[in-house]
Amino acid sequence: MRAATRGDGIYGEDVTENAKTIKSIPLVLPEKLTLTVEGEVYMNKYQFEKLNKEKEEKGEESYANPRNAASGALRQLDPKETARRNLDSFIYELALADSIPDTQCEELEYLTRLGFKVNKEHFKTGSLEKIIQAWESWQKKRDDLPYLLDGLVLKVNRRDLQEILGYTSKAPRYAVAFKFPEEEAVTIVKRIVFQVGRTGVITPVAELEPVKLAGTIVSRATLHNEDEIKRLDVREGDTVVIKKAGDIIPDIVRVIKELRPKNSKKFVWPKRIPECGDGGEIERKEGEVAWRCKNKNSFTQRLKKLSYFASKSAADMEGISEKIIKKFMQAGLVNSYADFYKLQKGDIMELEGFKEKSAENILHAIDKARKIRFDKLLVGLSITHLGQEAAKLLALRFKSVDELCDATQEQIESIKGVGPTLAESIKKWCKDETSQKDLQDLLKYIEIEPYAGAQNQNSELTGKTFVITGTLSIPRAEMKYILEKAGAHVSSSLSKNTDFLLAGENPGSKLKKAQDLGIKIIDEKEVFAMLSS
Repeated sequence: MRAATRGDGIYGEDVTENAKTIKSIPLVLPEKLTLTVEGEVYMNKYQFEKLNKEKEEKGEESYANPRNAASGALRQLDPKETARRNLDSFIYELALADSIPDTQCEELEYLTRLGFKVNKEHFKTGSLEKIIQAWESWQKKRDDLPYLLDGLVLKVNRRDLQEILGYTSKAPRYAVAFKFPEEEAVTIVKRIVFQVGRTGVITPVAELEPVKLAGTIVSRATLHNEDEIKRLDVREGDTVVIKKAGDIIPDIVRVIKELRPKNSKKFVWPKRIPECGDGGEIERKEGEVAWRCKNKNSFTQRLKKLSYFASKSAADMEGISEKIIKKFMQAGLVNSYADFYKLQKGDIMELEGFKEKSAENILHAIDKARKIRFDKLLVGLSITHLGQEAAKLLALRFKSVDELCDATQEQIESIKGVGPTLAESIKKWCKDETSQKDLQDLLKYIEIEPYAGAQNQNSELTGKTFVITGTLSIPRAEMKYILEKAGAHVSSSLSKNTDFLLAGENPGSKLKKAQDLGIKIIDEKEVFAMLSS
């Protein structure tokens, strides 16, 4: 009925029509059930090679890896194009259902009976030795698989123990990734260049002799900061060993100093960076590892800020790339966040490379971005040290930028996960005249939506744990969803930490156990009374 990407854990993308083209996902279940399953869509290695070969023949840029190719295919506007990519899937978890098996292994068997494809290479063991043996064995066998593999996942088998272990803000405590060592390659550093980010941070990057690594051609690797360059003692002309951190980001591991050229010179950090503008002056504050531009308003920084504001992480102006924004800036059309919303079709069509249709698409994307979620707005404003996770924490506590700026530094840093450095940066941003003028101009054109997690912080059910038993007037999965939207947690097993047992008709053994534990037993009427209050 519905397929969605995981997004940021709260909001995802609706990809229903595209998911229906994936042959390993059943369109109809063999039983009449309401359930939600979680898994992953992937592209096998052979399909990936075929797709990249087609792109090369057309003179198009090839995909970096199968993960990006699968993600792009699932987001295609035309489901026929998704179908052509021959995507596949593995389902790992039964997330919501009227009845969930007691163990992970039984759950996988149940999913298979329902017609879902699960990874057959799983096994149950109580032996740490067997786990290590399997890990070592799969390192040698992984190239024989039709898909890429970067490790094994260990899961606690019993669901009641999974419930007790619970989750951190990012991952379940009952599962852990047992990664393989990253693949390494040897290449030469041609030169070291610098990138200026949206908050003025200067990042050194090594330009490399192209080399194949973990299925892709690598020609650049980040050097992170000045301290990392000193630690590695990396120099232009050096032969280096590189790997992909998490099998994605190229990273220099070490320098092979025996192969260093005789005329090699130690790399010296520059005193000026031209992209910083206004003389290129840079600074490194005490206690920080990063160098930053002294001038906070250079063309490069403004371009990065505006590009990030338009990106998926913030306003999500689909199809408006950094390349397009650069053209707008050079033409004097866009210089602040608010300027996006002032664009006219005629202004865009006057620029080289834009026709009526492309101008209309741009204006449509901007119009859709007039509603911005509060946490995404905070991220899009490029406040130094403020990332996506911290923005969500702030959006839970504060309902507007004014409320955030009215708070004291102590109130901001008291939020778990924020801390003094970010709190100080926020207060500094709130007092910056240019930043506030840009914000006030922007607020004339946008509508701020609350962050979903902030909607039910004061509910009577917030933080309460429910267990459901028996037959209800609505599907149990739907009741679970309603309770969780109200801030409650729904568990599949009773414990001394359970606040309420919601009992329907024919409640079964959980009713007696709840009575023995002294847990409050309620019915649907009482739940809906709590919800309405």
